[in-house]
Amino acid sequence: MKPGWEKWLWGGLGWAMLGPIGGILGFALGAVRDQTKFEDQGRVEEAYPRTRPGDFGVSLLVLFAAVMRADEKLLKSELDFVKDFFERNFGAKYARERMILFKDILAQDYPLRDVCHQIRRNMDHPSRLELIHLLFGLARADGSITPSEIDAIRKICGYLGVSPADFESIKAMFVKDTTSAYKVLEVDPNADEETVKRAYRRMANKYHPDKVNHLGEDFLVVAEDKFKAINTAYQQIRQERGF
Repeated sequence: MKPGWEKWLWGGLGWAMLGPIGGILGFALGAVRDQTKFEDQGRVEEAYPRTRPGDFGVSLLVLFAAVMRADEKLLKSELDFVKDFFERNFGAKYARERMILFKDILAQDYPLRDVCHQIRRNMDHPSRLELIHLLFGLARADGSITPSEIDAIRKICGYLGVSPADFESIKAMFVKDTTSAYKVLEVDPNADEETVKRAYRRMANKYHPDKVNHLGEDFLVVAEDKFKAINTAYQQIRQERGF
């Protein structure tokens, strides 16, 4: 088979078997195999494994890439965020494998909407909220979040079926202003005391870490950060209003 053909074969099989995410993996795996054959005839190494449908780590890579390209800058701090996240949560070997794949994803223009739709079909709502929280963490890796990055995350939210209210709530955890605490709780600043209390109970339930136990303990830290942000917002409002 001529160099270059194998990656398309792998990509076609992956797309058929696992949807857009499978196609990305298949194409990238084929490209690695092509390169390895070219550099060392007769020696083929798979630099990273195939994945399962709805693989959380691969989904993150696709969305990470979309946010990193939003401001037309690929910063070392952002790459370090991605690498550190995978190393901290999955170990060095998994991180190396995913970073090889990430280089290919960053270099290609993949159909973001199709990938997000596959993620939406394979992930429940609490898991998708985890994704958005992590995307804001990536955007802030260099110390600030640009309007273009916010717009990219807003677009991803639309594709993932994450509501504007959920988007604004998570955004307020990272982008602060005088009404951030109310935005975190998804409540109007003029709401009465009882409404604020109900909003707090509702949001505490929505973002409780137990909601994402099925993702594994690796993501509990992120879930707990959001849960703490809900409590911090509520305590701030209580202190300001004196109730």
